[in-house]
Amino acid sequence: MTGANPKPGAFTLNGVACTGSVGGEEPPPDPGTGTPVGINGQLKVCGVYLCNQYNRPVQLRGMSTHGIQWFSRCYNNASLDALAKDWKSDLFRIAMYVQESGYETDPAGFTSRVNSLVDMAEARGMYALIDFHTLTPGDPNYNLERAKTFFASVAARNADKKNVIYEIANEPNGVSWAGIKSYAEQVIPVIRAADPDAVIIVGTRGWSSLGVSDGSNEAEVINNPVNASNIMYAFHFYAASHKDTYRAAVSRAATKLPLFVTEFGTVTYTGGGAVDRASSTAWLDLLDQLKIGYANWTYSDADEGSAAFKPGTCNGTDYSSSGVLTESGALLKSRISTPDAFPTS
Repeated sequence: MTGANPKPGAFTLNGVACTGSVGGEEPPPDPGTGTPVGINGQLKVCGVYLCNQYNRPVQLRGMSTHGIQWFSRCYNNASLDALAKDWKSDLFRIAMYVQESGYETDPAGFTSRVNSLVDMAEARGMYALIDFHTLTPGDPNYNLERAKTFFASVAARNADKKNVIYEIANEPNGVSWAGIKSYAEQVIPVIRAADPDAVIIVGTRGWSSLGVSDGSNEAEVINNPVNASNIMYAFHFYAASHKDTYRAAVSRAATKLPLFVTEFGTVTYTGGGAVDRASSTAWLDLLDQLKIGYANWTYSDADEGSAAFKPGTCNGTDYSSSGVLTESGALLKSRISTPDAFPTS
């Protein structure tokens, strides 16, 4: 932390003023409508935290789509109403696969679909996390030019919105941290040229495990951070597969790096198997303690253990009742729907 301290508990980081409390003579901003975006406004990174318009740390809790090329029917007015009003979600992650019948097959069509979902989230006061879902191949540089094209477009179109967060590479794998860093330092300026204020999240090595799944750890990021401001680093876990070693890495890293769990599951890393309630609860308790935001995989009716809904749910209009929720869905709804208590002073 560097810079002058104009108020008690205040500091600056990369030129962004951050405070632990609001002081001075100016009245606080209007808290808005009571929705997550209405209360928190434009987000920014303060130290190791995601902070709101009052420069106070906040934790966003929400759900991720499955691949929108496969489960588009799950994302409509009824399901988004349920997510915002019944689940009381702060965040809607839009998983746009690049390969696997995704963006590369119809760039204009997928860009339009992402923008539509951003608007639907905005209308309900939720933050929209635009996920450039790179998975296979795992080196994000394979998609560098596609990423530049996509993010130039969505950043220009959504620059005036307060609810957009950009996730520029979902799960880098089979690539060094240096390769990921190089990619990030080429894509971030493209976004910044159109949208200078939005938070940007960078994927990490080993399927966004901070390198842990590749036998490394958070030190490689701490010692060689991306040369950009107002950014966070992604961490992903699947509770039945990733336990104490991974939680320890997050606990250590959270003292040095701004982290966001942009994807996690209650089951194994395959997306299947039984819900591990003990590990899931341990993870969620840790994230709450550290004020790390999260998006659960997935708000879909995929026939797999990680899905929030039973198969066939997306053919109907009920996205909230116990009759349509899987064990994973019921667990996440119970956690997400508890009050946020976002600080406004």
